[in-house]
Amino acid sequence: ALFAHIPGLRVLIPSSPARAYGLLLAAIRSNDPVIFLEPKRIYRSAKSIVVDNGEALPLDTSFVLRKGRDLTLISWGASIKETLESAEALALEGIQTEVIDVASVSPIDFAPLIASIRKTGHALVVHEAARHCGVGAEVCATLQERAFPYLKQPIARVTGYDTVMPYFRNEHYYLPDVRRITQVARAMVSPQREVSYEGV
Repeated sequence: ALFAHIPGLRVLIPSSPARAYGLLLAAIRSNDPVIFLEPKRIYRSAKSIVVDNGEALPLDTSFVLRKGRDLTLISWGASIKETLESAEALALEGIQTEVIDVASVSPIDFAPLIASIRKTGHALVVHEAARHCGVGAEVCATLQERAFPYLKQPIARVTGYDTVMPYFRNEHYYLPDVRRITQVARAMVSPQREVSYEGV
């Protein structure tokens, strides 16, 4: 969020090795200044074969990672892992979620997000950073402005807490996990359940 406030900067956060490869190539080739943030948690949790073919991914793009009809899950960076795992868990309950990776947090490509909300009517934003004044708040505010007619209820967030990040080995107490994400997502699509928009 700090870098995204600076006019003229592109800010990228990859969520996988393949995305890191393609976006880093695009950043190097761009004539504009690019901040390329690499979540260190991905180094330990995401492994895959990346073909060194020299093909860059497009800048300023949000990627649809999974199609769904019931709920739109929006995330970026390392939180994509838990978001996709939550989508798998929800699918076992018959809840089909669409997962979108906002790989560029400045500028943000809102078109896929709005198109998804038009289909699902529900949106849940997931990110590691503190809840207050985060990129997620910007995403929510802009979607409320541009996609309000399609929303069946307010957009919810599952985020880090408004406190100092704990030291290594205790960070799991702070970061959004599959349990928290699925709990809120389940409540959003279940009419009999009340969604808590605070403290999740």
